[in-house]
Amino acid sequence: MNKRSVLLIEPSALLARGLESIFNSQGEFEVVMVLPDFSRGSQARLRNLSPDLVIVDPIVFDYGSRANGRALLAECCDCAVVALRSTPLDEEGLRQYDETLGLFDDPVTLIRKLRSALESRQETARAEGDELSAREKEILVCVAKGMLNKEIADRYHISIYTVITHRKNITRKTGIKTVAGLTVYALLNNLIDMNDFE
Repeated sequence: MNKRSVLLIEPSALLARGLESIFNSQGEFEVVMVLPDFSRGSQARLRNLSPDLVIVDPIVFDYGSRANGRALLAECCDCAVVALRSTPLDEEGLRQYDETLGLFDDPVTLIRKLRSALESRQETARAEGDELSAREKEILVCVAKGMLNKEIADRYHISIYTVITHRKNITRKTGIKTVAGLTVYALLNNLIDMNDFE
């Protein structure tokens, strides 16, 4: 059986090593990297790794962005995200995650929760299907018109990494990798008009 890759974002070496030890003894999940924070360098490493699952301690986010932690992670990777509750956190903030781990969960419960998070993420992906979301259609139109990622980000007041994530999703859903191909797709699906190019 192939092990599922886990990226752990946890400032406590004690907690990180404890989880690694549990996963090693259970055999289903493997920690491929531990990041102590959510700095720009950590975000770049996360983008390059593409794990099956991210476990994050929400305390790595500053207080103002903690409520949007899941969304910040979504800009870096498209995978299941599990919160590790090491300190008291409000229930509203925890609802954004696919699952929540507690410090007193036994190994069997931890593995069950990780499986649940992966299944939940797969169901969400199936529910989304191959149809482009409204925002993905907007991004596709911009790409077809020849706009750069930075221009698209500025237009919609989102980060460049969010634009890149949308473009990856568009490519995954359409199966088209080239700008020319995406332009033809946009034309055939009446997302743009030939007059837009004159």
